[in-house]
Amino acid sequence: MSAADVWIVDLAVSPDQLDLCWTVLDRPERDRADRFLRPVDRARYVASHAALRRILAETLDCDPAEIRFAAGADGKPELAGSARGALSFNLSHSGARALIGLAPAAAIGVDVELVRPIPDAGQIARTHFAADEVATLMALPPDAIEGVFYGLWTRKEAVVKAHGTGLSLPLDRFSVTLPPAPPRLLRWPGAGGWTLAELDVGPDYAATVAVRSSDAKVTSHRLPADWPKDLG
Repeated sequence: MSAADVWIVDLAVSPDQLDLCWTVLDRPERDRADRFLRPVDRARYVASHAALRRILAETLDCDPAEIRFAAGADGKPELAGSARGALSFNLSHSGARALIGLAPAAAIGVDVELVRPIPDAGQIARTHFAADEVATLMALPPDAIEGVFYGLWTRKEAVVKAHGTGLSLPLDRFSVTLPPAPPRLLRWPGAGGWTLAELDVGPDYAATVAVRSSDAKVTSHRLPADWPKDLG
C-alpha cells in the first residue's frame, strides 16, 4: 500500500513569523515573492513556501534553508541535490489556507480553494469540464451549484497536478464524481489506478488530494499555529 501525508497550514502568520519564513527561502523564491503587487498575496506565498520547506526538512532530516528545488521535465517542481527522487510533493494555497502533500512512492497532487461567489460557475463548467460532469452539476438546485462546483474543481485540479502535465491534459478528457459523493475517477484516458480523498481544511474551503496509486493510504495533519518558530 502506498502512503501519502497531507498537511493543512494556516497562513495567517504575524509579521515576526513572516520574517522567519523569509529567512529560509532561496533567491528564486524571494524574487518571485517580490513580484506580487498585493502585500497579502506576497505574505501568503512566503508563508506557504516556508511551510513546505519546514515539512520537507522534517521528513528529510535537514535544515529548511538547505532544500533545493528544480523543475521536472513537465515543469512540476521536484527535489534537487542530495534529496533528488526521495519523494513527490505538491503545494496549493488559497485564501488563508495551504495544503501540502508528500508521497514517497507515487505522484501526488493537492488543491485547495476558498469558496467565494462565482456567478458564472455554469459557463465555466460548460467550457472546461467533461459533459457528464456538467450534466450532473447543472441538474442541481441553483443554490447548490456554487459549493459543488468548487468541490469538483479541486478534484480535477488535484488529478491534473498529480499527473504532472498541466494544460496538456484538458479537464474534459477525464471525469470525476461530484460532491457529496466520495471523490473518485469515473473516466481516465490512461492506465494505472488512482486514490482521491476529500479534506476538511475549515469552513468555506474545498480541498482534495489525488495520489497516482490505487491503494494509497492518505493521512492528514495540521501544522500548529506557531509553526514558523521551528524555522529559526
